Order: sequence, then C-alpha cells, then structure tokens
Amino acid sequence: MRFDTKAARDVAALLRDATKAEILPRFRRLAAGDVRTKSSPLDLVTEADEAAERMIEAALRARFPGCVVVGEEATAADASLLSKLKDADLAFVVDPVDGTANFAAGMPLFGCMAAAFIKGEVVGGWIHDPLGDDTAVALRGEGAWFEDAEGHRFADLRVAEPVPVGRMVGAVSWGWLPEPQKSLVAGRLPRLAATLNYRCAAHEYRLAASGHAHLLFYNKLMPWDHAPGWLLHREAGGYSARFDGSEYLAGEHVTGGLICAPDKASWQEARNALLG
Repeated sequence: MRFDTKAARDVAALLRDATKAEILPRFRRLAAGDVRTKSSPLDLVTEADEAAERMIEAALRARFPGCVVVGEEATAADASLLSKLKDADLAFVVDPVDGTANFAAGMPLFGCMAAAFIKGEVVGGWIHDPLGDDTAVALRGEGAWFEDAEGHRFADLRVAEPVPVGRMVGAVSWGWLPEPQKSLVAGRLPRLAATLNYRCAAHEYRLAASGHAHLLFYNKLMPWDHAPGWLLHREAGGYSARFDGSEYLAGEHVTGGLICAPDKASWQEARNALLG
C-alpha cells in the first residue's frame, strides 16, 4: 500500500485523540503508584503511557486492518515484536509518551510519536505535541510539514542552513554512550556553539527539522524513539547516518548511534569534532 495525505491526517487525528483522552487528563495528576521504572531508574513508564498505547493500537488496527503495531510498552513485555517490522506489509511503531521523565515530573515537554513501515521501510512519521496541539508529519518522498488540530497544513519544514561546527547548536544525548566514548564526547561538546538536552527526542527532532538546531546525536536507537523523527528530518532536507557512516535502517538498527545534520559535509564535520 501507499500512504497518502488522507491516511497521514487520520494517523495524526488518532494520536491527538489519544493524548486528549488518556495523556493530558493525567498530566500533573499522577499518583505515586502511577509511575514505575522499567530497565533502570532513568527508564520510566506511567499509566498514561500504557493507556494511550492501548487506545492508539486499537485505533490503528481499526483504520488499517491487518497492520502490525509495535508499541514501546508492549515491546517491553515482549521483545520479539521488534522482529515483525522488517517483513510486515504495514507496521507501526508507537511511542505514546516520549519524554516520560518530563511528563512524570510535570514538565510540559513531551510528545506522542508514531511511524509507519512498509516491508521494513519507514514511509510515514508523526510527532504530536499534546500541549501545542499540532503535529509534525512526514511522508516518504513528499516532504515534512506542521498541521493544526483540524488537519490543515500550515508550515513546511526545512532544516537549518549548514554552518561550521563551531556555530552549530546541537541536541547531544551522550549519557547513553559506553565508556570511553562517553567521556570523549562529553569533553568535546565545547567544540559546538551550544548544546541542549530536552530529555525528549520528539521535541528535539521537531526543533532540528524546523531549522532551529543544526545537529542531533543519539546512541540508543529504539525505533519508536527515532523512526518518526528521522523521516521528519530527512524529508525536511537533512542528512543522517550512523556513527560509522552507514545508512540508518530504523526497522533493524537499535545500536550504532545516529547523527543528523543539515547536509553530508556538516555530518562529517560534526562526526569528526565529537568522535574523532
């Protein structure tokens, strides 16, 4: 099948519906038992994550009968779900609350993300901002844009113009790097003009795809965290590759790091500055 703008609007609408029904009513109203840890104290899940994921999964299955849905929380319970992305005729990855630590802390910086895969290839990406009530949308080969709550496209997305590494502003997630790479990258951050860490890939990808930051740098590559934003950045004119320069395949790669930049030359300069 091919994703068209009508299908893209439908996915954006169902993400919006889930945030209104299951996420926003719980924002700053979570009880102590509504927040739990998963793999580490930095990896949280809330009642909002789980309830929204169930609602989104049901809505996607109703709208696209026979599709495979790989949710972050469902995969935490059954890791084998990841293997279905590569061969499915149509699959979706879903991150119901990206930036869960912010959400649980009452910080208004979190997003709801999804990406569509056809035979392992990312063909659609959505990053919804529940508080701003708009959605960044990308369709493979058709560009990236913002649309409002009524589904009206109001701004096309374009990455920033290339600048020398010393003028780059970047979101650099160095905390998940292994040593000695972690210390190496952390010590080289002053080579950039400025860095940021939102604890929320959803908003970092939106920032870069709309031209307000030059560089994204990630190590941990779960598909629900990166497939939507990677396509958004690519369709906004950006260039990306794993740390070794190889192509990022969202349905297969969960390691190997990812750098996103305005163009290939900027990618190489940033890679050399941070990793050597």
